[in-house]
Amino acid sequence: MVLKIYFGDKPLFLCDELTAEVEPYVHHDDAVFIDELNSHTVKTMIHEMESPEVHAGVFYHRDMDALRKAFFKKFSVVTAAGGLVRNPHGELLLIFRRGKWDLPKGKADKNEKLEDTALREVREETGVTDLILDRPLGTTYHTYHEGSRHILKESHWWLMASQGEGRLKPQTEEDITDIKWLRRSELAPYLDKSFPLIRDLLQGYED
Repeated sequence: MVLKIYFGDKPLFLCDELTAEVEPYVHHDDAVFIDELNSHTVKTMIHEMESPEVHAGVFYHRDMDALRKAFFKKFSVVTAAGGLVRNPHGELLLIFRRGKWDLPKGKADKNEKLEDTALREVREETGVTDLILDRPLGTTYHTYHEGSRHILKESHWWLMASQGEGRLKPQTEEDITDIKWLRRSELAPYLDKSFPLIRDLLQGYED
């Protein structure tokens, strides 16, 4: 199993096997490889991932549950959910927020089902209301600082269907300034101005 966590644009792989995706990073000069699990090595990896000289990390341990638990313990974990919306023409919905093209998502309310969070956030951030859940797309992870807190955001994603006939309405109070329906063939320049985890999600998406 491999779990990818982004520190900014830099991927950290937590893994219990060195897969074809992970193996090349083990030998990178600007990547960190750790294969011993304890409190010190977890702190070391986090410190290294925040160093400008390091561009990737691989943390290998045979017990993935133990590795995940030890790593997540060092963060305040925030759970969020969102959606990749497709209309009948096969176009996908992207939002523009704080200088990046993104997908609509947001934090889960207390006791709210993640599927309901995803639908609510897409409606609130885009104005699209005729949404139908299709299937789960996976989970992404990224870190950021909020004051003195070190946050790990765990975002759950669903593919959604929409008739796409209504008026799009950016949620400006969430700093969303533009929304576009885009064909797959039009995505490339927008992905260049997106986050790595969004590129991963869209490049791995299949109709």
